[in-house]
Amino acid sequence: MTDPLAEVVAMLQPGVRYMKLVEAAGQWRVRRAETGQPSFCVVLDGACRLAVEGQAALVLAPGDFVLIPATYDFAMSSMEAPAAHAPLSLPVALRPGEFRLGAPEARYIIGHCVFGSPDAALLVSLLPRLVYVRGEQRLATLVELVRDESRAQRPAREVVMARLLEVLLIEALRSSVGTAASPGLVRGLADARLGNALRKIHEAPQHAWSVTELAQEAALSRSSFFERFSAAVGMTPMAYLLAWRMALAKDLLRAGAASIAEVAERTGYSSASTFTVAFARHIGVPPARYMRERERAAALS
Repeated sequence: MTDPLAEVVAMLQPGVRYMKLVEAAGQWRVRRAETGQPSFCVVLDGACRLAVEGQAALVLAPGDFVLIPATYDFAMSSMEAPAAHAPLSLPVALRPGEFRLGAPEARYIIGHCVFGSPDAALLVSLLPRLVYVRGEQRLATLVELVRDESRAQRPAREVVMARLLEVLLIEALRSSVGTAASPGLVRGLADARLGNALRKIHEAPQHAWSVTELAQEAALSRSSFFERFSAAVGMTPMAYLLAWRMALAKDLLRAGAASIAEVAERTGYSSASTFTVAFARHIGVPPARYMRERERAAALS
């Protein structure tokens, strides 16, 4: 059976960029504004608050894990946050990869990962804006392994870290029980009926799917399926189908193992010309130019 989530995560090519252990106490607040980088946090001891732009604030407890596939603005603070006009707290470096905010009462690991796919933005659009998992010791254990591997100088360190992070991401994303996920693929798969339709899309992206046919796969009326899918996934069924077809097409074109006509056929288009028009409208450049630009970028890297 096709696993849509595993397909998306594998295509993203996750890897570790930065990670640190933070000890904090008293009243403190730190803020970070980024440019779309994926971030994660796991609480080891104590408690703290996390406020992510556009999301309700969360109270994090030991064992909680948060994944933000594309970070733009977030703040973390003590349970009793400092006054709004108070200056931000400045971490004190204890040793490489470890920082302190006051005398330790809470400990957490925070870090940034990187999605190696040149087209990560398109794939990230299929994921929730925020995944919050509580009470999953497996996640805390995986993050500790990543942290240990990142500080060691053992052979094949980068390979091991990439594999651990890929497992970490999938584990976090598939933890639907106890997870507060914003609309996206995760919430859609957690709904048994919508999950059937999503798996059908991934099993046969070349099929000429209609909303009516997908509704039948979900055993729902057309209107109920459309509303339920849109609310859970954050986009309409046809918009999701198009986004996945484009992500798949870009991956096939980048690999260079299929012609434009073959890619068109494998992604549900009746001809190369029809596919070219759809690809250019959605991506901004025709597939032939996209292939040339990727080949040029690969040669320069």
